Amino acid sequence: MTITAPAPAPVEHTLDPVSFATDLGRKIQPFSESHDRAGTFVAEAYELFSRSGYFALAVPEELGGYGASIRDVAAAQRTLARFCGSSALASAMHQHVTLFTAWRYRRGLPGAEKTLRRIVQDAIVLVSTGGADATHPRGSARRVDGGYRVSGRKIFCSQAPVGTVMSTMFPYADPESGRIVLNMAVPLGAEGVTVQNNWDALGMRGTGSHDIELDEVFVPDAAVLARRPYGVLDPPLQVIFSIALPVVAAVYLGVAEAARDAAVAAVRDTSKAANPLVQRAVGLMNNRLQVASWALDGALDAVGDDPAPMMETVVAVMAAKREIAHASIEVCDIAMEVTGGQSYYRGTIERCYRDVRAAKFHPFTPEETLQHAGLVGLGLPPGQH
Repeated sequence: MTITAPAPAPVEHTLDPVSFATDLGRKIQPFSESHDRAGTFVAEAYELFSRSGYFALAVPEELGGYGASIRDVAAAQRTLARFCGSSALASAMHQHVTLFTAWRYRRGLPGAEKTLRRIVQDAIVLVSTGGADATHPRGSARRVDGGYRVSGRKIFCSQAPVGTVMSTMFPYADPESGRIVLNMAVPLGAEGVTVQNNWDALGMRGTGSHDIELDEVFVPDAAVLARRPYGVLDPPLQVIFSIALPVVAAVYLGVAEAARDAAVAAVRDTSKAANPLVQRAVGLMNNRLQVASWALDGALDAVGDDPAPMMETVVAVMAAKREIAHASIEVCDIAMEVTGGQSYYRGTIERCYRDVRAAKFHPFTPEETLQHAGLVGLGLPPGQH
């Protein structure tokens, strides 16, 4: 599938990310349930993102975008998630790659400005494979004249049905440096790239997170954006994690808020509202969401608008993501209990209950987060994830 909407009109450089996302969310919400049931990609949402210029949310203003900060993007994705978790999580992958590309643009790094201009002019969609690659990417690369040939299967490639370019990584046995990681941009339309159409999951069923198979795909030298040590959370990856994970975590917080809102709406005007146990449960949901919101704010404060690579920032971001994951899952569980048997039927709370389970699978897992923080706290070399 490809997005057929025309390129958006030039962006007016004013931004209220929550209002922007709320308007889009109200329009995409009617399609959320049907895509969840069928396990099909949230195509209508992406048509709206294309027409509205939402893909350019994080593109700097001087290049025609909205110039949204990391905090702005996190707020927008959190808001979208209250209407459709799949649309919010899928588009978060484009948004965090755009944010990192803007980070590279501010440092004059090659290819960044061209990519950002294409987001504005052509509404291209950037697909990230880093969540399942990170320090130990799948596949292989071999040197050929003018570039590399890469092969392998990338998993959890959200937005694959409409993606334009993959931001991905491959290991390479460098004759001088030994095993390293090549960060590269690979067009999804390149010869040898195949989207597998195999996403069929418990939750987030509309994200189109298919596997992508690459078979001897040629990547020119100009598309290789970085050469990194293998198995190491090095400075560029520290920046990527610091930017990406608050945006991703914000989505799950929004999903949990949607479950809380639906549960409260279901019992507010019934006799259940007079039950002290229901009152306590609603109070607990609000308490957990408040603390998780503070965790997100703290992570965003640590990251700032233009983060430098720092392992301490990664630790702070991962701590916030862990708290948000646990709190969001607990809130969705409580929302089911507050609502009672009716929540077992297909609907908003049941969908949130399933969608939020994915929060633990983004790197680092909750247990890896604790081990990594402990190693950093002890002054020991961080473990390999």
